Amino acid sequence: MLQTTQLRQQMLVGVGVLVLAVGLAIGAWIIPSEAGYAGIGPDFLPWLVSLALLACGGFLVWEAATGGFRDMDDADGDEPPYWMGFVWMSAGLLINAALITTIGFVFSCALCFVLASRGMRQAQGKAGNGLRPWLLDAVVGLLISAPVYWMFTKFLAINLPGLTQSGWL
Repeated sequence: MLQTTQLRQQMLVGVGVLVLAVGLAIGAWIIPSEAGYAGIGPDFLPWLVSLALLACGGFLVWEAATGGFRDMDDADGDEPPYWMGFVWMSAGLLINAALITTIGFVFSCALCFVLASRGMRQAQGKAGNGLRPWLLDAVVGLLISAPVYWMFTKFLAINLPGLTQSGWL
């Protein structure tokens, strides 16, 4: 049987997910709902995600109320969180948001991938020294972000910030 503090913490997780679902639903309500391509408006995906979060949050609250989360691994010990990985990944997201309109979608997303990969590698103890891991991550980031950019701009006609006016970068 779980301790009362653990059950309370688990209940707070479920309630937090429910609050997040309600916040996303409020945001989706503000988005105009006129149908676009294929009869689906821009508010469809936020509504879908908020409903999924609502279902997950309800399930988490039910689990916590009926004995706690089941099939959870026991805590291995006092492992501290790896803050540098968090810093690298946060920096990638913030720099992406700051530079996307300046250097374009492809390069800002590739840079985000490079920084997030660095954080993940350091968290695993496989950061590697030298220029090779940085270049490899940059190439992989470009190989991921360029086709996504082209698919959205060329095939779906969704405007994403580009570096040039040609629409290919």
